[in-house]
Amino acid sequence: MPGSTVRAPWSLARSAQAAIVAAAVADVAQVWELGALRLPPLTAPTSDPLYFPQIYVWAMTVAAALFLVWFAQCRRNADQISPGAVKGTVGWAVVVWLLPVVNLWAPRGLVVDVQRASSAPGAAPRRGEVLVNVWWTAWTGHTIAHFTLTGLGGVTSLPSLVAVESFQLLAAALAVVVIQRVTARQAAALGPGVPAPAPAVLPHGS
Repeated sequence: MPGSTVRAPWSLARSAQAAIVAAAVADVAQVWELGALRLPPLTAPTSDPLYFPQIYVWAMTVAAALFLVWFAQCRRNADQISPGAVKGTVGWAVVVWLLPVVNLWAPRGLVVDVQRASSAPGAAPRRGEVLVNVWWTAWTGHTIAHFTLTGLGGVTSLPSLVAVESFQLLAAALAVVVIQRVTARQAAALGPGVPAPAPAVLPHGS
């Protein structure tokens, strides 16, 4: 579109952050409703419908979708700030999060690359990489712990539950900070916005 500009995706960032926080709260609520944190004699009747697990699934789905839309836009912006600095396509930057096993390690590298490519000229290129590493450790730790305990029949003790929930809440909190950091870097690099590249125009035949 003529006259369009590329700007930092603040609206997407705020939406993704809010959805991630909501999903984390829903996760704690579902754990409580399932009775995992309740000690005798407090028990939840098994005949009662459970609402929070359903809310958690929806909240996580929305959070994941908004995060991927935000990241895709950041990936596009990174090409405008530092052309060629991030390998792969925008489509790959989204698909890689959805591939089993691959999504335990590959997305972390993409986030680091986008963060570096989003830095304004003269900024420290590796600043903030520790934050991404800690966030990714918490996220993969939660994923591995969740599937391990599920394979063993679910959470059977309070220490196991606390470990899984701690990873989940830490990962959610750090994800909010990572989103803020990457978006802020793009805002600093793009300023009020840079002109979007014009579409290629084929030459007219004579």
